[in-house]
Amino acid sequence: MNHIPNLTTLVLNADMQPLSWGPLSVWHWQDALVAVLQDRVSQVCTYEHEVHSVSESFKIPSVVALKKYYKRKRVSFTRYHVFLRDGYRCQYCGDMFDTKELTFDHVTPRSKGGLTNWTNVVTSCQRDNLLKGDKSLKQAGLRLLRQPFEPTPHQLDECARRLQHKDVLHESWLDYLYWDSALDE
Repeated sequence: MNHIPNLTTLVLNADMQPLSWGPLSVWHWQDALVAVLQDRVSQVCTYEHEVHSVSESFKIPSVVALKKYYKRKRVSFTRYHVFLRDGYRCQYCGDMFDTKELTFDHVTPRSKGGLTNWTNVVTSCQRDNLLKGDKSLKQAGLRLLRQPFEPTPHQLDECARRLQHKDVLHESWLDYLYWDSALDE
């Protein structure tokens, strides 16, 4: 039996755009293959790898498309989405950090009635979070790069798209992810 690498399948909406950029919409290849065999999605591209049943062989899908258009209405409020909205940039000092070096901060501290929501939480480096502590921005001597806001799915996808590294994506995905890039790149 051939070893199948840990492959993922890009999932496109019915309009052939990624279902989501933040995070990029992917399924494990087995889930994608089952969806293809159940006729829930269309197989767009395949990997060279195959899997075999007793009587048939199947190419592993690298890109699939939903048969019905799925409209996302809202973005869920998560730590990852806050970091993505803010571009992994501390909203106080402006520096970019890896996820493990970031935290989030309540602009109006919870102890002073601040809520944990899109309009009161920002990405912060650990140093500035400690500096601010339980103080207001003025008391801490800090200013925000921009006011926090609730992003639309489209805005969050644009943030993720700007931060996506092309070198970690399978080449069969690129035509569906970067369709508006210059043709000679």
